[in-house]
Amino acid sequence: MGPSISSTEVGTPDLSAAQFAEISGMVYNLCGIRLEAGKEGLVKSRLIKRLHALELDTFHDYIAYLRHDTSGTELVSMIDSISTNKTSFFRENQHFEFMAARVLPHQTASSAPMRIWCAGCSSGEEPFSLAILLADKLPDMVRRKIRILATDISTRMLTEAREAVYDQDTVRDVPPLLLQKHFRCVELKAPRKYQVNERLREMVSFARLNLLDEWPMSGPFSVIFCRNVMIYFDRPTRERLVNRFWDLLSPGGYLMVGHAESLTGLNTRFSYVQPAVYGKQA
Repeated sequence: MGPSISSTEVGTPDLSAAQFAEISGMVYNLCGIRLEAGKEGLVKSRLIKRLHALELDTFHDYIAYLRHDTSGTELVSMIDSISTNKTSFFRENQHFEFMAARVLPHQTASSAPMRIWCAGCSSGEEPFSLAILLADKLPDMVRRKIRILATDISTRMLTEAREAVYDQDTVRDVPPLLLQKHFRCVELKAPRKYQVNERLREMVSFARLNLLDEWPMSGPFSVIFCRNVMIYFDRPTRERLVNRFWDLLSPGGYLMVGHAESLTGLNTRFSYVQPAVYGKQA
């Protein structure tokens, strides 16, 4: 779900160590992602496309372009280019099982509205998985009080998420009955494509957000999903981010992180609930 560096064929022109260091610094300052040594070839191969799009010949020219891009548009395009968002429907399903068993029963008995935030939503599979779960587990009147905010730094991923169209390989983990109920086939020829139905799309609001910037929304949220995003941040960045999540969670709320992530060793007020689930005591 959060951005990760992906590989392609290494191309030309050359990317020097100094140029890699400068680009790495820009990426870190913009979104907190550390490009470690050894990623030079991967970064180079991804950014070659940006050089071609801008009709630039060298990485020296590209870095100069970035420095003088007062709009910040190319910085966003750079992040989009070097990041790949790995996600799937009902990924790390234990979180959805926890939602069904521990969170939603309280919501059924409550008259209060419920807000869920998916921080690092990628191409939308996570928030739409939640919307499917809510549609199936909650009565209609209760479900109407629930809103899902889904944010990501990648404009490219957000465009795909808003379209909510997925090929047959992407929806392979959606049970057939749920696929029939909550999607419509919009491309009959192989590979088939499916769009999330309008009722579920209305439950989710997508917005671009850099987690390191100021957050325009106010709490409280009942649940925050930030899964497989913080693994790319250093410890101080993770700690600041987790404590900001605490401030936006309602008492009794939950923070869901990726199963490869942990809050162990961080200075935080969260209580451990189960692997990759942390609670804010009421």
